[in-house]
Amino acid sequence: MDAMHYKVKEEGRVVPKAIYTILGVNQKGLKEALGIYVSEAEGANFWLQVLTDLSNRGVKDILIASIDNLKGFPEAITTIFPATDVQLCVVHQIRNSLRYVASKDQKAFMRELKEVYRASTKALAEQKLKELGDAWGKKYPVVIKLRIPA
Repeated sequence: MDAMHYKVKEEGRVVPKAIYTILGVNQKGLKEALGIYVSEAEGANFWLQVLTDLSNRGVKDILIASIDNLKGFPEAITTIFPATDVQLCVVHQIRNSLRYVASKDQKAFMRELKEVYRASTKALAEQKLKELGDAWGKKYPVVIKLRIPA
């Protein structure tokens, strides 16, 4: 669930619009477009309407929702689909991490962080995450805490 922002011509004026896309992965592992919505701005109230619409159209459950940092979004999801595991998408996790890393270290840090996300197995990802912690934990403990759950 995410939005892309565009400027569109409406009644002779150029106005900002957000195009919301909801993709799902079914039990066979195939992607399905569940909905495309247009609005003036992205907000938790709008997402609540979208999720209600999905529920009304037959979506029974969402197992995992990968979302951005929008305030109130997790609550909107769990209001309609209470059993959902809500996770911050990888792109936003990376952006959050880089806020705490000095610009001179970001390239090297990202190189090692990508090895975690590109690992072919969970075991390899956990090993690469440990190596990331060993390499950067003393210099950037806050970043490593964001990456390694307690």
